[in-house]
Amino acid sequence: MDQQAQSDEMVVSHEAEPMNRRRVLRLARPVVAEYVLQVMVLAVNTLLVSRAGDTALAAVGISNPIIFLFLAMFGSVSIGATVMVAQAHGAGDRSRTNHLARQALVWGLALATPLSIACYLLTPAMVGLFGDDRDVQAAAVTYLHIISATSVVMLTSFLCGAVLRGAGDGRTPLRAAVLANLANLFASWVLIEGHFGVPAYGIAGAAWGSVIGRAVGLGFMLAVLFGGRLVISLRGRSGWMPQPATGRQLFRLGIPAAIEQIFNEGGFAVLTILVATLGATALTANHIAFTALEIWYMPSLALSVTATALAGQSFGARRPGDAMLAAAILRRWMLGWNLLGTAVMVLAARPILKVFSNDPAVIDEGMVVMIVVGATLPFFGMWLLTTGALRGSGDTHSPMIRGVLATWLTVGLATVSVVVFEGGMGWIWGSYIVALPIAIVGNWRAFRRRTTVVERVEVEEQPVGALVTQVS
Repeated sequence: MDQQAQSDEMVVSHEAEPMNRRRVLRLARPVVAEYVLQVMVLAVNTLLVSRAGDTALAAVGISNPIIFLFLAMFGSVSIGATVMVAQAHGAGDRSRTNHLARQALVWGLALATPLSIACYLLTPAMVGLFGDDRDVQAAAVTYLHIISATSVVMLTSFLCGAVLRGAGDGRTPLRAAVLANLANLFASWVLIEGHFGVPAYGIAGAAWGSVIGRAVGLGFMLAVLFGGRLVISLRGRSGWMPQPATGRQLFRLGIPAAIEQIFNEGGFAVLTILVATLGATALTANHIAFTALEIWYMPSLALSVTATALAGQSFGARRPGDAMLAAAILRRWMLGWNLLGTAVMVLAARPILKVFSNDPAVIDEGMVVMIVVGATLPFFGMWLLTTGALRGSGDTHSPMIRGVLATWLTVGLATVSVVVFEGGMGWIWGSYIVALPIAIVGNWRAFRRRTTVVERVEVEEQPVGALVTQVS
């Protein structure tokens, strides 16, 4: 049996496979492992950067919200690609799956270039919003200039991972992440501290280590994708010219999700600015606490990505009941994981913080953040899950509205608590507990409604993507 026949058989057998815990686990396990690996490397990088001093650590802390905001803008392609590839794969249409993967890369590169330039040029202005410590701002500008100038590598890497997960392949992105993070750790260790005769570059070394790691991971994924051995293949010359119809469909699905992420990350950036008004100690403590909390947050994000892929595959296969079943399975896992996270963050906050800092003031401030944000973890988890499942069904518009509303309600409550009532970081991050239930309940009801509507619709033979329009 040749490679094409094997791949076709893989698609057909997947289409007929029932939705159960084993199938959900097969995709979720490598995605969760990849995301956990990323946050573990982030924690190690934080330790390495901390050796360059508190200024470098605070600079990375204010750089991350800007990077996440930049990545959110790119979500208009990556999220749309995940949904469309998942639905094509679920329908058993290998040719369209490959076509969409190529078009996603083409349109992604077209968007990444101007975004990279804009981020580079706007870096000083954006950094200036985070307090008035000139040394921290200068270090952050250095870090962000390197990241933004080379961001095409990072964005293309994210896009390759998105299309692979949409087709149900979580193992290839995981392997790429292992290689990328090993390269990142080694390069950062060499460049931050200076080893093997290489000068110590401090925070600039941390940025270049990240770039080198991303490049290694991207090279691996492209080699595999062009190798033609996966359910997605980029091999061949056809399908590389930008097609406006496909681009419109990508952006129609992706732009609402990107807007949601932009506003969400913008809201998080505003909350970080509020933290910065409390002083450099609070900002450093906030960064350390969130680095520790990422190990609980990232698996939740991974389960959300899994929900998007499985819901998309189920809707593409015209089996919306499977989408509901997958979401129900993931919902139980999400709730259990985050309740465990709440317990750990509340009970072990101080020992965790001592790994990153010996400053008593930083530890005291960080404990407040970890305990309060630890209490919000179940809410964040359910919000991410319901958003991911609803996106996979083809609805990216309504979760955008609810997500933006919840985030900026949080910003409003936090601002009032700090400016009017002189509250601290606990008030800032605790505001999420009030706002997130609005998005959670609304998203879940909308997802149930979409699965019910599709079950009642008489589906005719039509191109993948028509189902999205039909139930919108």
